[in-house]
Amino acid sequence: MTPDQRAAAAAQYFNEGYNCSQSVALAFADVLEEKTGLDRKAAADLASAFGGGFGRQREVCGSVSGMTLAAGAVLPSDPSDQNSRTACYAFEQKLCARFREEHGSIICRELLGLRAGQKETPEPSARTPEFYHARPCQALVASAARILAEELERI
Repeated sequence: MTPDQRAAAAAQYFNEGYNCSQSVALAFADVLEEKTGLDRKAAADLASAFGGGFGRQREVCGSVSGMTLAAGAVLPSDPSDQNSRTACYAFEQKLCARFREEHGSIICRELLGLRAGQKETPEPSARTPEFYHARPCQALVASAARILAEELERI
């Protein structure tokens, strides 16, 4: 799939009700299955708690978490191999730097314009037309998927 196709897939998953992290991970479900044996359901399940910036705590954006999950499948880190760990971390830093450059932050609350310390309930927001109109999340999942796909083409 091309970067644009990955971006479109992530946006579509988000529109189907998956959270931000799941949407990006599912856009790379084929890669996750090829590299790790995880099927689509397992990928969605593993990414589920990262939505809303770690369970709606508004910390690291779920789009970034989904991007990280998929990247780890491609560049796994072996604890006994310092070079593989370095390569994995360097790749992740590059992904985050690109996301931060495009959006100004990798922190969910900052991307959503929320105040620091503002408490959120664990209950997900209803997926209404107003939700999709007011939130940048669809664009963020598409961006994260595109960034990862472009960087994967370079390795």
